[in-house]
Amino acid sequence: MLALLRANGLEAKSKLGQNFLVDLNLMDIVVRAAELTRDDAVLEVGTGTGSLTGRLVELAGAVVSAEIDHALHNLAKRSVQGQGDRVRLILSDILRTKNELNRSVIDAWLEAAKVAGASRLKLVANLPYAVAVPVMANLLVAGPVPALQVGMVQWEIAERLAAKPGEEAFGSISVLAQSVAKVSIVRKIPPKAFFPAPKVDSAIVRLESDPVARAALEARLATPEGPGPMERWRNFLRDLYCHRRKNVRGALVSLPGQNMGKPEIDAKLAAAGIDGNRRAETMGIDEHLRLCEVFG
Repeated sequence: MLALLRANGLEAKSKLGQNFLVDLNLMDIVVRAAELTRDDAVLEVGTGTGSLTGRLVELAGAVVSAEIDHALHNLAKRSVQGQGDRVRLILSDILRTKNELNRSVIDAWLEAAKVAGASRLKLVANLPYAVAVPVMANLLVAGPVPALQVGMVQWEIAERLAAKPGEEAFGSISVLAQSVAKVSIVRKIPPKAFFPAPKVDSAIVRLESDPVARAALEARLATPEGPGPMERWRNFLRDLYCHRRKNVRGALVSLPGQNMGKPEIDAKLAAAGIDGNRRAETMGIDEHLRLCEVFG
């Protein structure tokens, strides 16, 4: 891979969060963790040189890969030549905004799945650090919800996704992800596995969607007006954890648009069976859901 980059006069761009995986054994672990078959339509974010893309298309029914870097996009097109119409490379940013995915990429992914007759959607990618959380979170919230997400991310992000209540890394993204998916860390990865070597460890993280948990959550948080259940859930968690140094009572008093006084908040907390003196990061998923039902 390094020889390929140098032969084409290319270097990693730090502003795009580019770190190329050079340990091919780890690339194999990513592919195995994705459990790909011809029934899968894969979205890859960050095509890079096309090394992972080529492995994905060998196993999946269809692969759509988005790359924002024009030079890498052209290099990857040459790398995957001869792979047929089951792979489509798109020169595009995956994000429209921080909270919205690029619809043209998503539509291409869905169309590829339809053409290939693929029944499952999966995200499999060495995710650029700058977009890892927005991409994975937006797929969970707004969809299309993949059956599985396998991503190479910063170790800190993997810790946050998999953290349990009471752990330092536990926060809004922990609750959001674990409320609708089974989260696991496949492997911790040292900086030397990448070029250029980042200053932090990385990890392969796996998010397996839980349709039953998602349906139950959406039923609990559905309202006749306002945002959909998942958007309501994400917004509430974001606002709640803006004040993570405060106890739950104090955080709720500080919520945007909140017009309840402490006595009313205390009464509602008591009715929900939640001690307002606790901090949100010590609470389980169901307790967060109870808070959102009342205050979200």
